Amino acid sequence: MSAFYDGIGRVNRAPALLAGAWAVTLLVSVPLAVGLRGMLAQHLGQSLAADSAATGVNYDWMQEFSEQASGIGVTFKPTIIGFAAVLDNLSAFMDLASRPAVIIGAAAIYVLLWIFLAGGMIDRFARDRSTRAHGFFAASGVFFFRFLRLGAVQAAVYGLLFGAIHPLLFDRLYPRVIHEVSVERTAFFVRLALYLVFGLMIATAAMIFDYAKVRAVVEDRRSMLGAINAAIGFIRRNSPAAVGLFAADFLLFAAVVAGYALIAPGVAGGVVRTWIAFAIGQAYIVARLWVKLVFWASEASLFQARLAHAGYTARAEPAWPDSPAADAIRG
Repeated sequence: MSAFYDGIGRVNRAPALLAGAWAVTLLVSVPLAVGLRGMLAQHLGQSLAADSAATGVNYDWMQEFSEQASGIGVTFKPTIIGFAAVLDNLSAFMDLASRPAVIIGAAAIYVLLWIFLAGGMIDRFARDRSTRAHGFFAASGVFFFRFLRLGAVQAAVYGLLFGAIHPLLFDRLYPRVIHEVSVERTAFFVRLALYLVFGLMIATAAMIFDYAKVRAVVEDRRSMLGAINAAIGFIRRNSPAAVGLFAADFLLFAAVVAGYALIAPGVAGGVVRTWIAFAIGQAYIVARLWVKLVFWASEASLFQARLAHAGYTARAEPAWPDSPAADAIRG
């Protein structure tokens, strides 16, 4: 567990990375929000529904709007309110629900930005000392194209999982298992068990690719296939620690989600309550991004501890401030 706590410490010592991750999230999401706002304003106009929308949620109008809307407008449903949005995204992910093209495009841009930032972030966590902007973006640039190649492998693996394994489990196996089941609760638990199996596959792939990124950065690897093979070898040789660390990180993520479920507002009415709901939602996003960074930082800590990359992680020695007096003392 030392790597877990060390990873938290490394993230907390680099608040600029968390702020940058949040800024990237806003950069991608704000244009979508502005576009949706324009569609809502045009549809509401000066109608009575506008007054009810300002004081609460008009579900009848929301249903009417989503039925005639296109693009991002079709996502404006009651499921976007509070914790329901988390459940809706999880359901869409596990059941391969379709999303509008504009959402897919924004998600692709978001993924590309994270691929670019990943190298600089992992490098910063591995060094555990300030690298300044030039050092951060230099590392990001060096590993961007390498991580693009790694991303191509990830896309192939996730394509196999969602394109072949997912239909096998849920379109073929599940109907056969519940064919003669008459109790709805039994069918629910069967599907839940299949979700767990599929989730474990996704988690295994995510852990391998995370350690591949860590090994690529710390060891300056150019071959991403070599990094994947090295990551598998590291996990196999250190399976109790690696799997335990991933489980601890996942429990941290689950705790953040559970906390949001407890405090997430439902229907927000009025300006003040709407802004409070917005602030709580942004706090959840920041917490979720913080957990993502803890994943990388703790995995880097464990890898370095087991393979003793001490020179890479050594903090810079304290230096006398650069000044004429300091130069005179040195002279």
